[in-house]
Amino acid sequence: MTTPATPAGESGAHPRFAEALEELGLGALHAEIRRFPDATRTAAEAAAAIGCELSQICKSLVFAVWGSPLLERSRDLGGGEPVLVLMDGASRVDVERLREELGAEKVTRAKPEVVRETTGYAIGGVPPFGHRTRTRVLADRALLDHETVWAAAGTPHTVFPMDPKSLIAHAGGTLVDVREQTP
Repeated sequence: MTTPATPAGESGAHPRFAEALEELGLGALHAEIRRFPDATRTAAEAAAAIGCELSQICKSLVFAVWGSPLLERSRDLGGGEPVLVLMDGASRVDVERLREELGAEKVTRAKPEVVRETTGYAIGGVPPFGHRTRTRVLADRALLDHETVWAAAGTPHTVFPMDPKSLIAHAGGTLVDVREQTP
């Protein structure tokens, strides 16, 4: 069950994310943000709460990358350079394909403290944009299979809808094919 929409700035979105919406000229999106009494921390929880397909959820996943010529190497937070991957909720990131895409020596999931330091948000509430630091963003093409996708609005209880092309553009994402392939 969702709570009623509230005026701009009071949407229940994380304040940093609400500020990012304003800076990007997306203030009207405040009215679209849905807040749920139960957490929507996982893609399955979010899809069930929203009533959409699991693949319509946009997961924002942070990975730690070492040895990529495509990255700055200036923010190695003790565990590789952070990279954000936007992935549909029904799929998993193929870490080997991600490593190849970045030309990296090694790629792993980022530790929770690196996710928070990089994005300013806790795992389960990381939005696709509005982060504390500028991070390279890769978006899997499967997101484009839908007219609308739903992403976290900075907390484990809030989500917002957006067409995937706009979401990827606002995130500064590069389209890639990094999801695990099913046999």
